[in-house]
Amino acid sequence: MTEIKASTGPKYARILSVGSAVPSKVIDNEHLLQYIESSEEWITQRTGIKERRWIAEDESIETLSLAAAEQAIERAGISVDQIDAVILSTISHYHQTPALAPQLATKLGIPDAAAYDISAACAGFSYGVAQAEALVRSGQARHVLLIAGETISEITDLTDRGTAFLFGDGAGAVVVGPSETNGIGPVVWGSDGSQAGTIWQTTDWHTAVEQGTWPKLGMDGRAVFKWATGFIAQAAKKCLDEAGLTPDDLDVFIPHQANDRITDTLLRYLKLPEKVVVARTIRQFGNNSAATIPMAMAELLESGQAKSGQTALIIGFGAGLVYSGQVITLP
Repeated sequence: MTEIKASTGPKYARILSVGSAVPSKVIDNEHLLQYIESSEEWITQRTGIKERRWIAEDESIETLSLAAAEQAIERAGISVDQIDAVILSTISHYHQTPALAPQLATKLGIPDAAAYDISAACAGFSYGVAQAEALVRSGQARHVLLIAGETISEITDLTDRGTAFLFGDGAGAVVVGPSETNGIGPVVWGSDGSQAGTIWQTTDWHTAVEQGTWPKLGMDGRAVFKWATGFIAQAAKKCLDEAGLTPDDLDVFIPHQANDRITDTLLRYLKLPEKVVVARTIRQFGNNSAATIPMAMAELLESGQAKSGQTALIIGFGAGLVYSGQVITLP
């Protein structure tokens, strides 16, 4: 048998930098009351959300993703020709093909990069971190640019009292590269396709075009809440176990920003000490699907609530149903 040479890379990888971008248009809860029968108090109590950002006419998933990526690259202190792969995690690039990642790579001036989109909904950023870490450690890429960009406002059903107030737009990006010490723990991920009907797109694109409409997002909120506060809580604990850590070792917790009550339940299950900083960016940004975790990471670091080098647990969960999480060192 002919021996085939295997690729090899650095022993460890870490997130070198993070960037984010949010749209200019601020939408408060009061604005949504013209579409649904509800109240500011009910929305805040049920979700924690006070406002969210929606794209304006001159903004798009492309503009947001580029802005977040440019910031991440600058903060990483590397040149674009040191980036070998670009991954975009999104459910709101509304073209089946071509993928947006190659177009973003070209606009960023990254030469001849491997580039592709992934669709893992609200777990997409963590999925991307796992892939980027593997690419770096295997020697397949020196640095990986991972972007999570979403414009969920375009497929939000403003007449649905259960979801109209949940979603916002935004983007986050990180650069993953080699490290002398380990900065990304083992990924804990999986799926349960038997619950695909729990979060869904109301119609396929072909049918929507025939009807002259856009598909919208639908969700069985009670089923998602039960899954997230039960199974996902266990998965979050497993992330710590796989990294060889205890709750006392954590400095920061960045769960997917789906609902403040879900976050509260996860905190109780994990028994995190009071010293742990907890992301609550859902209050000003809403649920940004794949982008929530990097957006929250950037916000915590920029505000000084979290610091570079601290240990953080991230976990995302959403449509699929899919989930993914790992322990990381903050950039």
